[in-house]
Order: sequence, then C-alpha cells, then structure tokens
Amino acid sequence: MIKQNLLKVTNLSISLSNNGEEKKLINSISFHINSNEILAVVGESGSGKSISSLCLMGLLPKAVLKTTSGSIFYKNQDLTKISETEFQNIRGKKIAMIFQEPMSSLNPSMRCGKQVEEILKQHTNLSRFEIKDEILSLFEKVKLPNPKRIYKSYPHEISGGQKQRVMIAMAIACKPEILIADEPTTALDVTVQKEILLLLKEIQKETQMSILFISHDLSLVSELADRVMVMYKGEIVEQGITSSIFNQPEHSYTKALINARPSTDYRLKKLPTISDFMEGDINQSIISEDHRIAHHKRLYGQDPLLEVIDVEKVYLSKKGLFSKDIEFKAVDGVSFKVYPGETIGLVGESGCGKSTLGNAILQLDKATSGVIKYKGQNITNLSKAELRELRKDIQIIFQDPFASLNPRMTVGKAIMEPMKVHNIGNSFEDRKERVLDILTKVGLEASSFYKYPHEFSGGQRQRVGIARTIALQPQLIVCDESVSALDISVQAQVLNLLNELKSQFGFTYIFISHDLAVVKYMADQLLVMNKGKIEEIGDADKIYASPEKEYTKKLIHAIPKGL
Repeated sequence: MIKQNLLKVTNLSISLSNNGEEKKLINSISFHINSNEILAVVGESGSGKSISSLCLMGLLPKAVLKTTSGSIFYKNQDLTKISETEFQNIRGKKIAMIFQEPMSSLNPSMRCGKQVEEILKQHTNLSRFEIKDEILSLFEKVKLPNPKRIYKSYPHEISGGQKQRVMIAMAIACKPEILIADEPTTALDVTVQKEILLLLKEIQKETQMSILFISHDLSLVSELADRVMVMYKGEIVEQGITSSIFNQPEHSYTKALINARPSTDYRLKKLPTISDFMEGDINQSIISEDHRIAHHKRLYGQDPLLEVIDVEKVYLSKKGLFSKDIEFKAVDGVSFKVYPGETIGLVGESGCGKSTLGNAILQLDKATSGVIKYKGQNITNLSKAELRELRKDIQIIFQDPFASLNPRMTVGKAIMEPMKVHNIGNSFEDRKERVLDILTKVGLEASSFYKYPHEFSGGQRQRVGIARTIALQPQLIVCDESVSALDISVQAQVLNLLNELKSQFGFTYIFISHDLAVVKYMADQLLVMNKGKIEEIGDADKIYASPEKEYTKKLIHAIPKGL
C-alpha cells in the first residue's frame, strides 16, 4: 500500500539575523513525512534538527530566526504563509510536540493533571468532568502508575520517566496526526528509555499517527524508525529506509555516527570520531584479550588505593509534624576496592545510590556508617585541614560542566583558583603556564584561557571541567555521568581524552553512568547497583557476556543494539 505525504518540506532555508547580518542555519532542505510512519532525524547538536522541527510547529523566535525560502505543506496548507491564529488551531491539535527536557517544559507551579487539562480546554468541547476522565484515561494509556496520584502531583514529585510520560500524554491528548518527539529519551536511564520507545511505538500503531523522532543516537532510532534522515551542518546528507542507512551508509558522516558509539562486542584502543571519518583517518585497533589479562594482572597485584567497607547512607524524612521520622537507605552495606590505575564502572538506574556513594567517597556527603580508606587511612573522620589536603587527591568531573563553572569567571581563572588554594605553582605566571599546557592537553586552544563558559560548546565545556580537575594532579577521579549529556561523537572524543590522560598521568577513575555500553568500554571492573545495594560485581567483559542477576540482564537488554 502506497502511503500518502502528510507533510512535505521543499527547499527550506532558515537564517539567523544578528546585528543586521544573516547567517544561514538550515540550507535548502527537502523531506516528507508519510501518513502512519515514523521518520527519524539524526545528527549532532547544531546540525539543525530542532530548528527544523520548531519551524514545523511555528515556534521559531521571529526576532532572530526567519524562514528565507521554501515551503512546508501540511496537507494543502503552506505553514510558512499562515497567520499565528491559524497556527494555534493546528499546534497541539494536528501537529504536537514532546520536548527534550520535560522539567523545563512542564510548569513547576501547576499540578500535572491541570497542565494536560489546558490543551483539552483549548482544542475540545468536553465538559470539566469529561476532561478529567479523559486525562486519567491518557495517563493509563501512557502507563503511568497510579494515574489519580499523578493527576494531583506537581512535576517535582514524580520521576524523570514519569514526567516524560506526562509530556507524551499532553502531546497525544488531541489525537494529532503528526507527533514531533525532540530527543525525548536523552537524559533517561536505558531501561526507562526502552520503555518510552516501546510506548511511542505502541501509541503510533494504535492511533496510526506519524512521528518525527529527533535524536543524535543512530542505534536508538534503528529500533523505532521506518525511515532515517541524517543532518549535518544544516543540510540533509542522507535519507532512506532505516535498514539501508544502517547496512549501506553512503555518507562519511553517517558512518561516523554509527561507529562513534562504543561497541559492546569488542573494545577499540581509540573510538573513531566524526573528524576521523571525514578525513579518512580511521584506526580500528582492538585491545586483545591477552593484553587485558596482562593489564589486570598488573593492576590487581598492587595494594588498593581506595577501600569501601560496609558503607551505608541513611536519609531521614518527616511524614508529618508529630509523626516519627522515616528512614531511607540510599546506600546499603556497600563494599569494594579500587586499585591504582584502574577504572571501576558504577552502573544502575536513577535512584539506585550511585551518586550518593560517589559523594560519600568524596566526603561531600558523609556516610552514616561504614569505613572508607584511602591509601590505607580511614578518611571518614578527618579534620578540616586533613580534608582540604584530601580534596587535592580525590577530584570529581561533574555531569553538567556549565552549572559547575562560574559564568562571571574566565576559564583560566576558574582553573587557576583551586591551584592557588592547594599551593600548586610558585607564582601567577607559573600557574598560567601550567594552565595553558593543560588546555592544550585536553584539546583546547590557548585563547580559551581568556574566554567565559558561555563561549564554549557542551563538549568544550566538558573539556574545561576535565582541565580544572587534572590541574590539581589528583590520583582518584570520580566521573559522575560526565558524558551522558553529550552527542555521540563528542562523547567519543571525551572518552578518548579520559583514556589518554589516564595513561599519561596514571589516574584512577570511578566512572558513574547509567549507560552500560559506555561503562563497559571504559571499565576494568563493573559494579552494578540496585536500590542502594551491590547487585553484581566483577570483570566488565564477563558480566556483560554472562550476567548472573536478572537486574543486570535487564540493563544489558535495554541497550540499543543497532541493526
């Protein structure tokens, strides 16, 4: 059966106006969305995916962005030529959107039910009671637990996966013909990500609506899309049936996106990046099993650098004014060892206790009980002076480098400040010279020293965060979800950089992530956490090849495999 074009984009160009100058962001792109199909748009940040989708919704900020050429036909109507009032009748009713970050898209001061109610009031003639029944029915459809509770809850009272489901319920409330899903699973655990993908597939099959699914992860879209469109620097470089794009990619950029994600079958010495593929400089050297065995023999023949012994972290919460405090064990009797030069991977879903354990090791949030030894010394009861000295040795690379950098301080100053506190370098000039050297080591230009955080891309900011960490010459580094928010290709660059610095400076890493594919690539040993406890611990490759626990099997099964 031949599918009809539901939406057709022809020679669309979008430009950014800045101080009278125009810069073309989208360059004459053409594509179509058929009825009852899922079209995926893939590409890195800045490739033009989200701008194109906002244009389809009539949501471009008109003061700075404008459509300079082309047409967008939805059925027989050119969306580039209709008024805002006409668009309001289409937006949410005929073409709906799930935004990337539900927490910033949902109103924090409104209950979830009321937020879905708004769109039904706008586009339907249902009564107040019919609207409530419809919302509860939608919450059941998107598989929210206890719909009546979620209806009355504020966004901060529910999990990330549940917030995303509320957004999906809002988007499908008026039974749109086209649903645009903009990176709807990026910040979610692999298991929740899998659930959301299955849910979207199920809803699409049931309602026969079309979905435009935007992502930077080709492995992910392979499990969902009928067709794939690849965008690079504002242009469409390749499009076709999903199996063809995966099995016979034509463009170097598409090949790069497919190969930049760490393989779960073998371990490359260096992950290929976009520039490697574009320049044809691809090194596919694999770390052999013999090399890994010899490396582990050296690692585990040493005394441990860190010992975590029966550590617990208990939080207390009050149920009411006169009721007894309720105990919640975020970390429950955890024990393991970390050896010099080792990378230990710490994985599990959100809320399993990974970050709480990391904070306890860093002495940022002290353990309730148990012992943490660093170089044989118990560090759980150090004086302020001793703790300050320890801070130099044990450092952290945060998930969001932008939030951890002072926006009013240049990068050079931000890196030099902790160096001065810990007496590294003899003078300002000495410290500046060291920082310039470190910036070069992490792949940034010397001019970065004088720039502010907002002048960098996400990947560059993560490099700044790494530079600030290694400036203190630490021995143990906790990487807390430090690559989870990055594009696949930028993620490959940062992982390569972390491995290079590890071999150069002899760092030891505790690598915290919910992405098992990334952790398996990085880790010598894998530590799987679930509900505050260690579910499974052992060699990363062995656990991945034959997991013993059901929870670990579930995490591995949820990893997008590609075709």
